[in-house]
Amino acid sequence: MEATPPMSFSLLGSAAPILAPRVGKLALPARKAIATPHHVPLTSRGTVPHIAHDVMRDHTAINSLYAGLEDFIEKKSPAVYKMPAAAHESPLKKFICVAEDMPLILGPRRFPAIPCPPANTSTSIALLTSVGFKQLPSSEYVEAVRKLRPDIIVGMADLANKEPGNKRRARMVDRTHAWTQEALEKLYGEHVPEDQKSKAAFFAPVLPLDNAQQSLYLEDLESEFRWDISGLALYHSASLEFVPETLSNLPRLLFSEPDTPHSILRDISLGADLLTTPFVGECSDAGIVLEFTFPAPAPEEGSSELRPFGLDMWSSQHTTDTSSLSKGCQCYACKNYHRAYVHHLLMAKEMTAWALIQMHNFHVMDLFFAGVRDSIQRGTYEDDVYAFNRIYASSMPESTGKGPRLRGYQTQVNGPTQSLRMPKAYGQLDQAKLKFTESQIATPDTDASGLEEHGFAKKA
Repeated sequence: MEATPPMSFSLLGSAAPILAPRVGKLALPARKAIATPHHVPLTSRGTVPHIAHDVMRDHTAINSLYAGLEDFIEKKSPAVYKMPAAAHESPLKKFICVAEDMPLILGPRRFPAIPCPPANTSTSIALLTSVGFKQLPSSEYVEAVRKLRPDIIVGMADLANKEPGNKRRARMVDRTHAWTQEALEKLYGEHVPEDQKSKAAFFAPVLPLDNAQQSLYLEDLESEFRWDISGLALYHSASLEFVPETLSNLPRLLFSEPDTPHSILRDISLGADLLTTPFVGECSDAGIVLEFTFPAPAPEEGSSELRPFGLDMWSSQHTTDTSSLSKGCQCYACKNYHRAYVHHLLMAKEMTAWALIQMHNFHVMDLFFAGVRDSIQRGTYEDDVYAFNRIYASSMPESTGKGPRLRGYQTQVNGPTQSLRMPKAYGQLDQAKLKFTESQIATPDTDASGLEEHGFAKKA
């Protein structure tokens, strides 16, 4: 029997083909509507890095968040499960202090996820919590969804840390299919009482595999699971090509890692509706102020140089520059502070610098996606993308400074052959250790020259 959808997704204008840019509106009951295409800000333990929730509410246009369950279940009895909440409230939102009208997407893992040495099993996936590795059984994930009540949930997927072989690919499909079926039956199945069915929208995962390798799974999404899923979660832009025609009206959340805005435009041209953009936070960490628009501005007369995507605020050229971070920008940071001040904050390692840069960068991304939506509706998207590619550089600018302190549980573990991510902070102690080691070479029989060589004496 067809279930009442917990959310609606409507395409503006006529339905677009599978591999084509499109504009839509994703609406959740009593939540902010999301105009698509749009980006989904990523969180660390439920918070957008560098931006407090009150600042996010008052000085940004962020209208959705993605959180990973592995951020909250490091203990045997996680505190997030003990958060008191009314029947209409989300314990997870209360735990991380997010307004109820903010659409919250919950997945098993952070994104981008740190590869885990422990392998996934037939009933669980490996996580990296703040205190180490653990397994998340599929049944526990379903119970977490029941308790935390997010707005959108992303189904568990058996993703490989490296290029999988044929046997591994078959297991990936079988496990993902089984986990999806289990979640849908326990959350929305006919045996579940109507008042106990989950109100969260379920986004079924689509594996980053060839169409033939997961054809049976896609067929079940199309027929058996169709009325219980509200969207698709994809992990590679090439997977957009495999979306069946009968599922083309569902929103597509693409867990992407674009290196430049050029990659974002390419993914949108293939039909992505919601995208993750980790490079925004990476640029903020690096002290890079984003400075690009879509459609691109007219090229400067007589100039053949490509425009950079941003400015390095560590550069000494900003020491006395009292202009705004980006000319004409109306974000909170640009209206209240100037480049010299932000440069000074960076040099002083003051965290306010990264907060201001992050606010500005999210504002730039919001305007970028608004320009994309307008361009698609005008029917000039392809021409605008062509002009954008000709005007802007092919890579992000390099940073000349050091970002804020890295959180250990969110960085790749150093292997025996990898260099340290952060330099040693106590070089003087290393020198003292070296002198002590050298001193042990001296013996009781060492003469005055030997003692002088090892720093124990000096000839008169």
